Amino acid sequence: MKSKTLFYCTECGNEYPKWQGQCPACKAWNTIEERPAEKAPKRTAAVKGGSVSGIAINRPRSMKEIETTDELRFATGMGELDRVLGGGAVKGSLVLVGGAPGIGKSTLMLQICDNLCRFAKVLYVSGEESERQIKLRAERLKVRGEGLFLLAETNLENVVDAVHQLQPDVLIVDSIQTLYHGDVTSAPGSVSQVKECTLTLMQLAKGENITVFVIGHVNKEGSIAGPKVLEHMVDCVLYFEGERHMAYRILRAAKNRFGATNEIGVFEMEGGGLTEVPNPSEAMLAGRPTGAPGTCVTCVMEGVRPVLAEIQALVVPSSLGNPRRVSNGFDYSRSMLLMAVLEKRGGLMVGSCDAYLNVIGGLYLEEPAADLAAILALASSFRDKTVPNDLAAIGEVGLTGELRAASALGQRLAEVQRLGFTKCLIPKRVQGKLSVPEGLELIRVTNIREAMAALL
Repeated sequence: MKSKTLFYCTECGNEYPKWQGQCPACKAWNTIEERPAEKAPKRTAAVKGGSVSGIAINRPRSMKEIETTDELRFATGMGELDRVLGGGAVKGSLVLVGGAPGIGKSTLMLQICDNLCRFAKVLYVSGEESERQIKLRAERLKVRGEGLFLLAETNLENVVDAVHQLQPDVLIVDSIQTLYHGDVTSAPGSVSQVKECTLTLMQLAKGENITVFVIGHVNKEGSIAGPKVLEHMVDCVLYFEGERHMAYRILRAAKNRFGATNEIGVFEMEGGGLTEVPNPSEAMLAGRPTGAPGTCVTCVMEGVRPVLAEIQALVVPSSLGNPRRVSNGFDYSRSMLLMAVLEKRGGLMVGSCDAYLNVIGGLYLEEPAADLAAILALASSFRDKTVPNDLAAIGEVGLTGELRAASALGQRLAEVQRLGFTKCLIPKRVQGKLSVPEGLELIRVTNIREAMAALL
């Protein structure tokens, strides 16, 4: 760090940040002279010993000398959360739980305290609620108070002192946007404050071997002073997805140094808190209409878990010069691409129609394996013909209308058969040997024209 240049008066000795003709203190003229500030001593001085002024120096070691041990995991009491974390929480890890305000982050963290307090000491730090408010919410969620300590604090230095005094096994911070570091002059919630506070919590987790859960709010863009700024600093990033007015919540792992990414856990928001949904496929298909055109079921892979999702489409003639296009739960650009392929390669004139595409249950389908189901749902609505209710469609659609195989097709077919479907539409060419579950009929097609001819 460069030293700053100071100016001082030779008569009275007062210092000033810049040169002046007259000293404001003693009113003397031409007495201001330049004097460089003293440089701070470097802490990384070259020494031959193992420390500098009592501070240990971390030296490079050969990889053969480093011992590797399995990480210590413990269950949080919620199977869906343990699945997303990779088998449970890891001691000494820093986990960031992000999501829109009101999605259920604080509720989830308070609910896992009920199980953690049975074998660990938990410190719950809140900068948004008082201790009394947290206790009232804990009583509503039926959380026992043994081993759970509450602290309403926004000063990070006070939080660190409380951790050193209490020595908890688990620390929960709600939320990172409310904490502030005394050495940073910016307001709480700013990027510099959030990054500095998270860095301090990371050092606390690694140094004291404490599992730290940090809650971070996400705005509509998902980037301003939220988890997007901190993803590279933490060990695990969990995102709560779903609409606030919908019952289902999806917890997705965007980053995990101790497990697989893109794993999901499904919860349902009820009056008594979040409840686990062990069979999300069945829950997503509950209430599906029978004999209605414009709907088709597909199977997508969320991490290592196959999940069935229902795609609904509505195609109607448009009275506008520019037809209306709406996509919910499906990538908008991808849906426009599929409509163009459907018109060019499928022969359906959908370009002059209003089109609405929706994924039931709050899921957001990203992988291309859902292309074929979206195409069939659009074609079914356009022709007003029904796709069989016992049929699912899996496959990627190319720009020439061809169908390409999806990965992990065997797991998808097993999930399709387990949910009671008897037919499945798949691409004709698949990679490797495919084991077909008993009772499931496969309909193999080459392109979307063959698919529509076989069903519609």
